[in-house]
Amino acid sequence: MPHRLVRDATPADADACAAIYAPYVTDTTVTFETEPPDAAEMARRIAKAQARHAFLVLEDEGEVVGYAYAGPFKERAAYRWSCEVSVYLSPHRHARGGGRALYAALLERLTARGYRMAAAGMTQPNEASGRLHAAMGFEPVGTYRGIGWKFGAPRDVTWVQRALGEPFAGPGDPPEPS
Repeated sequence: MPHRLVRDATPADADACAAIYAPYVTDTTVTFETEPPDAAEMARRIAKAQARHAFLVLEDEGEVVGYAYAGPFKERAAYRWSCEVSVYLSPHRHARGGGRALYAALLERLTARGYRMAAAGMTQPNEASGRLHAAMGFEPVGTYRGIGWKFGAPRDVTWVQRALGEPFAGPGDPPEPS
């Protein structure tokens, strides 16, 4: 059985993460970015996610083959207990449990940091992502019709969400995420 490891990303992972992400940008509607970020930009993204949320990589036999990260759902203070999550795998690594392993570790980390809700947007159609999110306990909350435009056509984005941790039952606001 191959040795897989989910761990915190470091700046040294930026090249591998940029290489994993580039085909999603250039060849699919999975992301609405139109120019693949270079390693320097990916290193900046890793550092930004690590500061308040998380950015994890999946290693298989020492090679980075996927990553997952979280960031703010929205910038307003009322959303500070919620985050947006994403996962990307090398094309030859789909349907092998890597996405689940990454999301399980990411959601655990976010819960420990005090986040209460995770949300993810999926450009449609994307059955594989829908299955992964459903398997991880995400529930559909709605679809924005024609919200994005890529490759000459409008694209729908379906949103899913999942509660993190125990519901807050105290008066006032929950403790701040760390």
